[in-house]
Amino acid sequence: MKTLLSLPLMALLFASCTQANSEEKVLKDAFADKFLIGGAVNTRVVDGLDPKGDSIVTRHFNTIVAENCMKSGELSPAKGVYVWDDADKFVKYGEDRGMFIVGHTLVWHSQLAEWFPYDSVGNYVSADVLKERMRTYIHTVVSRYKGRVKGWDVVNEAILDDGSYRKSPFYDILGEEFIPLAFQYAHEADPDAELYINDFSMFNPGKRDRYVQLVNDLKARGLRVDAIGMQAHLGLDYPDMAEFEKSIEAFASTGAKVMITEWDMSALPTVNFGANIADTVSYKRSLNPYPDCLPDSVAQVWNDRMKQVMDIMIAHADVVSRVNAWGTDDGMSWKNGWPVPGRVDYPLLFDRSHNMKPFLKSYVEQ
Repeated sequence: MKTLLSLPLMALLFASCTQANSEEKVLKDAFADKFLIGGAVNTRVVDGLDPKGDSIVTRHFNTIVAENCMKSGELSPAKGVYVWDDADKFVKYGEDRGMFIVGHTLVWHSQLAEWFPYDSVGNYVSADVLKERMRTYIHTVVSRYKGRVKGWDVVNEAILDDGSYRKSPFYDILGEEFIPLAFQYAHEADPDAELYINDFSMFNPGKRDRYVQLVNDLKARGLRVDAIGMQAHLGLDYPDMAEFEKSIEAFASTGAKVMITEWDMSALPTVNFGANIADTVSYKRSLNPYPDCLPDSVAQVWNDRMKQVMDIMIAHADVVSRVNAWGTDDGMSWKNGWPVPGRVDYPLLFDRSHNMKPFLKSYVEQ
């Protein structure tokens, strides 16, 4: 026997459900008074091929960064040739959802367009030629998205862990000067865009000290550096959280904001490539111990440590202005299959079923 509800009662129930959904907090609401929160977005999400990933982005994030489509190797496969399709779609995707859009990255030694530092016979170009190529490329890219992309990772991964400069083609040809030139050119192209410098392992004292010196020097030259990006690719056994917090404080001392730009934390054993591998099969199994699911005990350790990180960021919300995970959910993380092929990892804020991890729920449900 079917029970028919009166129209007033049905209206009341519908109104109650609607109200409950509208009051349910999401990440961007939970941290609205602290910092922007979001993630790296790939072309599958933008192209509508990952609707659940899109749901996470649309519902929970207020900032996005391009995972790959704005790197020079993607944008400019040949000198003077630009392929804008994916980058254009990414920017429109962010605009349609009211996102703070970040472009990643203008100057980086990895995934660098092959033509960029070389002449027609494969030798390095001269300093003057590289300067002009940098200026033309940065002006072309930044100007195209002027007023739409709100911030740029101008220089990415320029310093080694010991504080020395990475021997990239940019450094080999121009020395340290490639960094101020990149910031100069980016500011010329869009004077209103925020400009960032970004790197991994920023908790290492040598790297930390070099970046403090570098940013202070750039500012002393009158160049705009709005934020220092700490990539925050973490593990269960690194970094020392005291060093992580020291870096936030040290970077803030420059007057720049601090951004957690590529946040994830591996739940797997840290790879030691220097190990004596007598039993390859056993070794590979030890590095991929959870191919089907993460045990509850390990998940608890992971969540507790991620909460530690979040608590540090919240404690410094006066200087931390943006927090970006490097992806949407565990299934699309770059950590899967790296640095050991076939590894299954669990490093992001949402699991493979697109559910929010427990440590985040503790903030959302407060």
